[in-house]
Amino acid sequence: MKAAAHPIRVSPVIDDAARAAEIADILKAVAHPLRLRIIARLCAGEANVTALSQELGASQAIVSQQLRILRSSRLVEATRADGFATYRLREPRLRDLVKCVEGCGAH
Repeated sequence: MKAAAHPIRVSPVIDDAARAAEIADILKAVAHPLRLRIIARLCAGEANVTALSQELGASQAIVSQQLRILRSSRLVEATRADGFATYRLREPRLRDLVKCVEGCGAH
């Protein structure tokens, strides 16, 4: 006897245009070299703008601008204390995304 064939699992985005649009918006927010680096850094833990700008070699103004985009996309969040904002990932699954894209093109 033959084993029963496993049904092919279809991704929900094939049948859900609204969900596909949401995911595309997330990918657009991440699809910038500095924003991707910021997300990758935040995968390791929280950081403030000063630390991010030093670690990534970018000005604080540019890092702040990119963080605003990531916040508006609801991918990162900040907490404020003593006049300083500390950033962290709001969406923990971004860690999986970073791991995935880091492996792309590595042959």
